[in-house]
Amino acid sequence: MKARNFREIKGMPYTRRKYMRGIPGSKIVKFTMGNTSRDFPVTLELINLKDGQIRHNALESGRIAANRVLEGNLGRENFLLKIVPYPHQVLREHKRINVAQADRFQEGMKKAYGKPVGIAAQVRRGKPILIAKVTENDVPTAKEALKRASDKFPVPCRIFVKKSN
Repeated sequence: MKARNFREIKGMPYTRRKYMRGIPGSKIVKFTMGNTSRDFPVTLELINLKDGQIRHNALESGRIAANRVLEGNLGRENFLLKIVPYPHQVLREHKRINVAQADRFQEGMKKAYGKPVGIAAQVRRGKPILIAKVTENDVPTAKEALKRASDKFPVPCRIFVKKSN
């Protein structure tokens, strides 16, 4: 199944893992990277412009892309990067058999509830996806990092810069 099939939010959330079996684990390794103890004067947010779902592997690839730029140019101690949404939504797929004489074993779309194939984070319009905190000199590098991360997501995003007092 293609990732574009899970882009829109359809129906009610499907999140109660207590009743489900066989849910694949999240691929997101870390939600917070960099220096967590230091206060940074500038905060950059990657804001979502449209409601949608972002799969866990897209969040992880965006994290890797942003972290690679920040760590390579600034070092590990000069930034803070956070992933905000958590993938709760369980994605289901009705697997189809695509071989000769498949009609003998398959009932078509009858009882097509589907099996869990992945998880996604439901993001609403105007909410942040990634937050980067840096010093004022490092803002262009952080913008480049968030732009590279936004290329991995299926929803349009924009970078907003906030300065702390």
